[in-house]
Amino acid sequence: MNVTELFASNVFHDEVMKNSLPKEVYRSLRKTIDEGKPLDSSIAGAVANAMKDWAVSKGATHYTHWFQPLTNLTAEKHDSFIEPDGDRVIMRLTGKDLIVGEPDASSFPSGGTRATSAARGYTAWDPTSPAFVKEGTLYIPTVFVAYTGETLDKKAPLLKSMTALDLQAKRLLKLFGIECRKVATTVGPEQEYFLIDEDVYLQRKDLILTGRTLFGAHSTRGQELEDHYFGALKTRISEFMRDLDETLWSYGIFAKTKHNEVAPAQHELAPVFTTTNVAVDANQLTMELMKKVAKKHHLVCLLHEKPFEGINGSGKHNNWSLSTDSGLNLLDPGENPEENPRFMLILACVISAVDKYQGVLRACVASAGNDHRLGANEAPPAIISVYLGDQLGSLVDSIVMGRQYVPKKAVPGSIGVPSSPIFPIDTTDRNRTSPFAFTGNKFEFRMLGSQASVADPNIVLNTIAAQAFSEAVEALEGAKDFPKACKAYTEKLLKAHYRIIFNYNGYGPDWEPEAERRGLLNNKTTADAVPEFFKQENIDVFVKQGVYSEKEVLARANIQLENYIKTINIEALTMAEMFKRDIYPSVNGYIAELCSVIAAKRAVSDDFACTRDYALAEKLSSMNEAAAEAVEKLEKDLAALPQGELPAAQAMAHIVVPDMEALRALVDGMETMTSSDFWPYPTYSDILYSVK
Repeated sequence: MNVTELFASNVFHDEVMKNSLPKEVYRSLRKTIDEGKPLDSSIAGAVANAMKDWAVSKGATHYTHWFQPLTNLTAEKHDSFIEPDGDRVIMRLTGKDLIVGEPDASSFPSGGTRATSAARGYTAWDPTSPAFVKEGTLYIPTVFVAYTGETLDKKAPLLKSMTALDLQAKRLLKLFGIECRKVATTVGPEQEYFLIDEDVYLQRKDLILTGRTLFGAHSTRGQELEDHYFGALKTRISEFMRDLDETLWSYGIFAKTKHNEVAPAQHELAPVFTTTNVAVDANQLTMELMKKVAKKHHLVCLLHEKPFEGINGSGKHNNWSLSTDSGLNLLDPGENPEENPRFMLILACVISAVDKYQGVLRACVASAGNDHRLGANEAPPAIISVYLGDQLGSLVDSIVMGRQYVPKKAVPGSIGVPSSPIFPIDTTDRNRTSPFAFTGNKFEFRMLGSQASVADPNIVLNTIAAQAFSEAVEALEGAKDFPKACKAYTEKLLKAHYRIIFNYNGYGPDWEPEAERRGLLNNKTTADAVPEFFKQENIDVFVKQGVYSEKEVLARANIQLENYIKTINIEALTMAEMFKRDIYPSVNGYIAELCSVIAAKRAVSDDFACTRDYALAEKLSSMNEAAAEAVEKLEKDLAALPQGELPAAQAMAHIVVPDMEALRALVDGMETMTSSDFWPYPTYSDILYSVK
């Protein structure tokens, strides 16, 4: 296999465009892609024809407008290229077909902005993300909007947030005498996931219906030996990863790093950084292909944030940076950040944005699955804070406290063996418990759930950073002594938002009370986090930057709450069904078996030999009946949910979820006491250690 020839072989990339388009058409399209110039609709026909010819040469017979509705998934409607030509057909893709499609907008989540009677919606080509061929179809990345103009997807607001950041960052750079065509955010979303055997998966109703185990006692061996992390890959896993790499490379996805993660059966894939818009599309395609490739190997890829209790959950680390089209990384502090006023101002702006809008930053990653993950096993707590590390932390401390800064420099390290190479020791450590950590020349936002769209957090990050840059420009534009004014404004921001900086252990017992003392939010559930979107100051930032209208902000918040309610409802109903149909009768069957054993022992007058069996049967019977009562309470509380998304979500979080936890505790306890011959489902040991 020649990787360089394989890479992007299924993508209508720049080289293909250059070779297949007239020069003037190619130049016009590149200006749209590179500089954000408006698309010249007159070139659409030529681009569509070239795209169709290329796709047909790759075996495509259909095309689809590929979009990202408000479901965290992608959507597609396939149309063939064929057009009647007398008694025969020709293959055609017109400029109109390329630019605009028309799916039904009323059948996707809209947060109340669209009714079933108001069905018209449009998909519109996004030329900044390359088209590709997959399984005989040309995929054209698009945005999705309603007939009335509201955005109904994640791509359109992402592009708007990128435009807002580009505009405000260029204004800020201009104060430093720097002119550039474009400032773009780049993202490298690490993806964690579990792989389990397909045969075992098909025996677990909860995994099939909800993506996670609703019951399951801890395995006698979990991750405590710490031997899985970076361990040697099992044969089936290695074969899957190789197949996945080759598949992703063919679609131009920069899959770079692969390894075993901390939990048994858990793994990670990390891509190379790329422009946020392309990175979001690539991650959506990556999640889809992970599942398809896994199936080829008789495996199942689990992307749920917490498929197994008691071991690590899966996240998606969003590495976020800012760069100009000339390659200048705006988050690179250089060797002497104290002498880099541009970096210090940008850093202060980002810190202030994270502090001011900590509520929406937490809310944008909130989901039923992520609620189970945050706060343990290398997932950050639900409290937003910024980690700067030793070097920048010390510098900011000196500014805020008014004390002298002693620079810390990278030093050479060695293990003390003459033959060992000398390696550089960085000026800062890493903090896996921090939600928003500076990692050298970028920020790593670690709160994302593994199955979430990367679009949501980047929309928020881009928007709040753009707002902070805009406020900085307004404060500094026209200053007579710019260096002095810049220094003063930077210090002002750092002092005003110093509370958000926390360079210590986020799992420590003192952090929650300390965060409360500082006035930081601690919204542990989705039901508590999402209402931050309803606050006017949070709505206003999206409106000011042209990313959302007020109606769109509210619609998305309502959809998020609605998804949360539906997810918990499905899980609760699945738990009740599993217990009533399988677990309750199975445990009773084992109790009956124990009673038969007791009767047989008593028949030979061995009164004492059956004591242990009797105690076990009595305990199991008591727990099984308690679990049955817990199911009744769960079903009663589900039936009594209040009307309205916010009250219903609160009831789910604070009444139904505790009901589910109480039921699970009883059932998991019974699993450890019930013979494996009677237990109806594969155990954690069966699931986590079945792949060889």
